[in-house]
Amino acid sequence: MGASAQLLLALAAVAAALACAAAEPPQQERSALQAFLAGTPHERALGWNASVPACAWTGVQCDAANATVVELRLPGIGLIGSVPPGTLGGLRGLQVLSLRDNRLLGDIPRDLFGLSQLRSLYLQGNLLTGAIPAEVGRLASLEHLALSRNNLTGAVPSALNNLTRLRSLRLDGNRLSGSLPSLSFRRLEVFNVSYNDLNGSIPSSLSGFPLESFAGNVHLCGPPLVDQPCQPSPPGVPVPSSKKKRKLSGAAVVAIAVGAGAAALLALVLLALCAVHHHRRVATGEEEVKTTPPTQGLTPSTASGEMTGGDFTSSSKDISVAAAAAGGAAERSRLVFVGRQGPGQHHYSFDLEDLLRASAEVLGKGSLGTSYKAVLEEGTTVVVKRLRDVAVARREFAACVEAAAGAAAEHRNLVPLRGYYYSKDEKLLVVDYLPGGSLSARLHGSRGTGRTPMDWEARMRTALCAARGVAHLHTAHSLAHGNVKSSNLLLRPDPDAAALSDYCLHQIFPPAPARPGGSGGGYRAPELVDARRPTFRSDVYSLGVLFLELLTGKSPAHHASLEGGDGAVDLPRWVQSVVREEWTDEVFDAELVRMGGSAEEEMVALLQVAMACVSTAPDARPDAPDVVRMIEEIGGGHGRTTTEESEGTRGASEEERSRGPTP
Repeated sequence: MGASAQLLLALAAVAAALACAAAEPPQQERSALQAFLAGTPHERALGWNASVPACAWTGVQCDAANATVVELRLPGIGLIGSVPPGTLGGLRGLQVLSLRDNRLLGDIPRDLFGLSQLRSLYLQGNLLTGAIPAEVGRLASLEHLALSRNNLTGAVPSALNNLTRLRSLRLDGNRLSGSLPSLSFRRLEVFNVSYNDLNGSIPSSLSGFPLESFAGNVHLCGPPLVDQPCQPSPPGVPVPSSKKKRKLSGAAVVAIAVGAGAAALLALVLLALCAVHHHRRVATGEEEVKTTPPTQGLTPSTASGEMTGGDFTSSSKDISVAAAAAGGAAERSRLVFVGRQGPGQHHYSFDLEDLLRASAEVLGKGSLGTSYKAVLEEGTTVVVKRLRDVAVARREFAACVEAAAGAAAEHRNLVPLRGYYYSKDEKLLVVDYLPGGSLSARLHGSRGTGRTPMDWEARMRTALCAARGVAHLHTAHSLAHGNVKSSNLLLRPDPDAAALSDYCLHQIFPPAPARPGGSGGGYRAPELVDARRPTFRSDVYSLGVLFLELLTGKSPAHHASLEGGDGAVDLPRWVQSVVREEWTDEVFDAELVRMGGSAEEEMVALLQVAMACVSTAPDARPDAPDVVRMIEEIGGGHGRTTTEESEGTRGASEEERSRGPTP
């Protein structure tokens, strides 16, 4: 072959390489993306530069050959208004669309129902209205559908039965009405229609899902809603029919009118007498102005021995006095509810006086203050946290609590924060009560006979729940948790729904400098000087310590020295020393070893993740979304619940992950 021929071949190879590198989706898809962004106002600039290939645009992902757009992820960027028609429907190869946590209005875009390859559709956390169209059944490839936390109305369409590949369906937090159709999905793992206006009996095909999937629908009945059984009509009792109603006779109408008039006249006379009596008592100084709620509030359950010393009785008096001293009727007895309380959401009907009258028991004392379980007269059970040493004014306190509540409302791995009370002398938080207790109590409680050990699968799922909760705070809200530890990880019957508490509240407390020798209960990162300023990296360090706690069964706060001397060594350093001596088997909890099984490889894998998280150098620690991914990949099965929560953590850009928490 001559030199000229070789040169031509080389040039051809270079041209082919350049053509491959410059490959881009068809102009139709590029134009569809540009039209979508141009027609939808947005608060955050995306930098979709016309001189840059569309596959390099923020939130856009193409296939391996850069020939078509397969993913569009734009969560929480401030999209406002309706999706322009004739835009997203042009992305014919689209497999994943995430527009969650924006302010999209109007109906669900009908363009989307022509995307035959769409596998995941995440539109939760917007302001969408109207019904769920029956055309949704045309999305035959759909595996994940999330329409939670919108304002959708109408019935749940039976056309959803056409989605035979569906693995997760989230319709909670809307205003859907009517009865549930009999939906049968062979692969469905996650199903939630809670906090809507649904009625009737739950179909047997859906009764196997947990109670939380149907909560907040007061007119739904049947399993698993054991407290809302369906009541059939007694045999032989005819159902009244509107056709059988008879018109009232003229005499009956006259009698009713006369009776109503007499009752109204009597009521006026009584009101006049009461007003005269009240005026006389005020004039003579007999009237007592009652500004203080009952002092027996949150009465201890002394019969059960769950609370002693009248601690909460005393606190109720303090709150009452503080409320009265706050000045003005609007300030007294004001309990502020936070988070979503709109249509389709759970409504609390109690006020501060109801809370002070509730029976209560002490759950525990932590770094933020004392927690009480309060059972209200109407049956609602909540947890009241009586905070101590709050160092901010009302406005800063309210802003902090509102931000934390908003973040928790979107994710089941965060305990919902419901309300607060703020006065000069008392600051209270109201959160949901989770009866399963904390991970700390489960791991380190009495290990005597009769105790059921926590098996490996439960520990893996719990680790994944903690990681998902932290990753959601970091990526979706740019917030640091600041207080990750096993006593703040509460358990639920659903092993994938363990939830973190006491999150994002560090800003309301005074500075607390780190102390040498196991400060922060053994969870605090070594570089963290001021507990009021946690970082994403310090959260990951705390996660790593929690993973080590799950693996070793040892409490970081009380861990003794490996040598058995007087000096204490923190849990990460102890594990490092054992692993360095190649005594890896000595690391794992004896209860896990006794249970046996084939989980040793998974235990070693989680140990590696934990050691990466507790690296002394903050920059060497993985990001929280990466921790989620690594745990999901261990063994595969433990992370099978692929909901919009984990989608959200993976969809965050590197820029979002690295910018740190919001001040």
